[in-house]
Amino acid sequence: MTNETVARVGREQHVFAFGPQMRPVLEVDPGAVVRLDLNDCYFGQVRTEADTPDTLDDALINAATGPVAVRGALPGDTLVVDLLEITTGPQGAATLMPGRGQLGHLLEKPATRILTVEGGTVRLNDHVTFPARPMVGVVGVATGGEVAPTLDAGPHGGNLDDNLNAAGSSVLLPVRQPGAMLAIGDMHAAMGDGEVSGTGVEIDGTVLVRVDVLRGVQTHWPVTVTPTHWVTHGTAVEDLTAAVDAACQEAGKLLVDEWGFSVEDAFVFLSVACDAGIAQAVHPCPGTVIAKVKVPRVGACPLPFRPR
Repeated sequence: MTNETVARVGREQHVFAFGPQMRPVLEVDPGAVVRLDLNDCYFGQVRTEADTPDTLDDALINAATGPVAVRGALPGDTLVVDLLEITTGPQGAATLMPGRGQLGHLLEKPATRILTVEGGTVRLNDHVTFPARPMVGVVGVATGGEVAPTLDAGPHGGNLDDNLNAAGSSVLLPVRQPGAMLAIGDMHAAMGDGEVSGTGVEIDGTVLVRVDVLRGVQTHWPVTVTPTHWVTHGTAVEDLTAAVDAACQEAGKLLVDEWGFSVEDAFVFLSVACDAGIAQAVHPCPGTVIAKVKVPRVGACPLPFRPR
């Protein structure tokens, strides 16, 4: 636990889109620690298994708490969001909808499952339990011009749905507007790579973050830094190959531009030492899909950016 908390942003202060004209509910200095209370992605509409996705108000899906402005963050900089703690509530939900996800064509009707979380364990039913892996799906900042719903992902971040965005990781976001305007939401007690049925363990809770600014350096897409890897992302609309291409190109560009790899050596390193994967493939459907490339933090490239 930390006692550095500067302020707490309540879940009633939220947005449903990232855009260029966002107005902050809180402004902090670089290095500040902020606690944000998050709604679950259903905005509290799912309490029992009778609350199936066809009964929900879709306009209330994926609220993101914030935005928080960071003083001095300017276009061309990178916002660093250190995920210090992620604490879930005691009850989450997973929903299924015919036509959604890789198996949606096999569903005959919508369904909901209520899952409980206690002592680091998620319980699906009397027979199935598994370890909780809390993470946040939506981490984003103001866009350069377009308005992006919080259901979507893009260069601003948004609904990245990468389960590596967990406590102990840092998310690096390209600043497009003064103050960056950070908002976070869509917490999961657990979510598998790809989220193949369009659902994690959707849950409310609290996230503790530290924010900082890297001056004058920027990627096109968000990058996550874990204790063992740095991870590039790429998104595309309904085109997973294009998303993988974007994530690979971002990783290759950083290896060449920041760490002096030749193009050929970068391509070999990506193929023999790095892992391309899928963060999100199905939700929203149709909508953005997200790929990621995990680059090991070896001596030749320990971070996305060379220290300045």
